[in-house]
Amino acid sequence: MDFVEQLNQWGHHKKPFVFLIDFEQKKPLAWLVDDCPDSFQFKFTKTNSVKKELKCATTIDELIKQPITISDYQHKYNQVMDALKKGDSFLMNLTIPTPVQNKLDFKTYFDHAKSKYVIWLKEEFISFSPETFIQIDNGKIATFPMKGTIDASLPNAKELLLNDPKEYAEHATIVDLLRNDLSRVASKVRVTNFRYYEEIPTQNGLIGQVSSSIEGELPKDYASRIGSILYDLLPAGSVSGAPKKKTAELIASIEGIDRGYYTGIAGYFDGVNLDSCVLIRYLGANNIYHSGGGVTFQSDMASEYQEMINKVYVPVF
Repeated sequence: MDFVEQLNQWGHHKKPFVFLIDFEQKKPLAWLVDDCPDSFQFKFTKTNSVKKELKCATTIDELIKQPITISDYQHKYNQVMDALKKGDSFLMNLTIPTPVQNKLDFKTYFDHAKSKYVIWLKEEFISFSPETFIQIDNGKIATFPMKGTIDASLPNAKELLLNDPKEYAEHATIVDLLRNDLSRVASKVRVTNFRYYEEIPTQNGLIGQVSSSIEGELPKDYASRIGSILYDLLPAGSVSGAPKKKTAELIASIEGIDRGYYTGIAGYFDGVNLDSCVLIRYLGANNIYHSGGGVTFQSDMASEYQEMINKVYVPVF
């Protein structure tokens, strides 16, 4: 039985399970909740596997970042811009690996991280994701694309971000892409909240971000198609681009390495409802942190480079 059909079968029988799907969809993992190994641990704000209250960490972990040079970044950035000029893509998410040095171990990160989603696959990675992939609640499906960030300490940060034409265009593109994606699996799809501002705490201060919410209604037999629904929506549009298929091919060529579980998804199905996240804010077991951002015609190279560096953090403070 293939992976998608396995998830469909579990969904049909309303068996709770957890899952990981990598960006390239080469090494997906899933377990019934009762069979979930100790090597995979997760905390979701909505469906939290950890019931106890956690104390603050006693040590603030400040990552020592070793990012690529701006000239090396520009080389990849220029390849993205060439693809945009050719019309092969009109929005591409460019990601870069950054070596880091850190004080704390992954267990401390997992226990104390302040994030909407914390996913830890031992010997592989830990992710402190603020971004939902999809949620299903009694037959209603929702997604919350997140595009646009800013240093929240800047004067009028909210207004600067919401009024930035590049950020607006990029966000609108992703909202349109994901609205179309949801229409493949659901009916009555609509944008219920367009471009709302939130702030995320990091050890270096607050990061402002902009999200939207999109909702639809699934068919009554959705649980029997839960695996098919997930795969119909992959890869996540916010971390690939538009059009998705061609842009994903360009990402593989320009980035030069498989992303693996980075920018893949993880989730929990309780037999009726589902919560899932995009695996960003991602630290590999080899102390390589992965980050990036969307590039369009209106992008500024130096700003994109700085955004990539700013997203290298762990929310333990």
